[in-house]
Amino acid sequence: MTLTNRLLTAVLFCLVCLGVAPPAQALDLDNLSASDRALLHEEIRSYLLENPEIIMEAVSVLERRQAATQAEADVQLVRANSEALFDAPHDWTGGNPEGDVTLVEFMDYKCGYCRRAFDDVNSLVEEDGNIRLVLKEFPVLGEESVAAARFAIATRRVAGDDAYKSVHDALMAYNGTMNETGFSRLADALGLDANAIIDEMDSDAVTEVIAANHALGRRLRVSGTPTFVMDDQMLRGFVPQDAMQRIANELRAQ
Repeated sequence: MTLTNRLLTAVLFCLVCLGVAPPAQALDLDNLSASDRALLHEEIRSYLLENPEIIMEAVSVLERRQAATQAEADVQLVRANSEALFDAPHDWTGGNPEGDVTLVEFMDYKCGYCRRAFDDVNSLVEEDGNIRLVLKEFPVLGEESVAAARFAIATRRVAGDDAYKSVHDALMAYNGTMNETGFSRLADALGLDANAIIDEMDSDAVTEVIAANHALGRRLRVSGTPTFVMDDQMLRGFVPQDAMQRIANELRAQ
């Protein structure tokens, strides 16, 4: 099919989507005479000039179809990686451990949108009361991001889940340099053993956690933070509390 015919087919497809043209396959574009082709060009041009909004309507239809296709692909990705997503022993888990909805967050302490989502996620988990929360350390914004993730993971390994959550919350509000000096001060302020945690930061075990989360992110095509997974739905980017609550309610109603 020539480029011109491909373009004609694309335009006809847009019109078909909106019910204003016969199916494109009903026209044999390769066998149109020169005069018929010119007439078709003019008819399409005239119609679009008289109804320019049809282009945006057709684009909207196409975007909805693409979004539906992406959502279905995401469901399959989540199902194929469910154990690593929801039950990895190296991840901190909070909220309601018996919750009927699980929310996973891929996060980075240097990410502005992760910080913006922090209060929304905490409020959602607290106010809903039936959501299980899993945090995935997913540093992608440079050396300070990696250092902060190592500090948080090392804290959990040395001092346990409660200490990890305290450090996680503190790092989300921390505006200093993400380095050993800052981490030592933060650990001291929280009553933690700073030296033990910092000694653990470069351990193979901590490295393996970050590597496993990055490998999972590649399989799920996670391209940035925050990225959320709520049961079998992927939510790519910042999602406000009310929107996450609606999704949780919809999942429960299925």
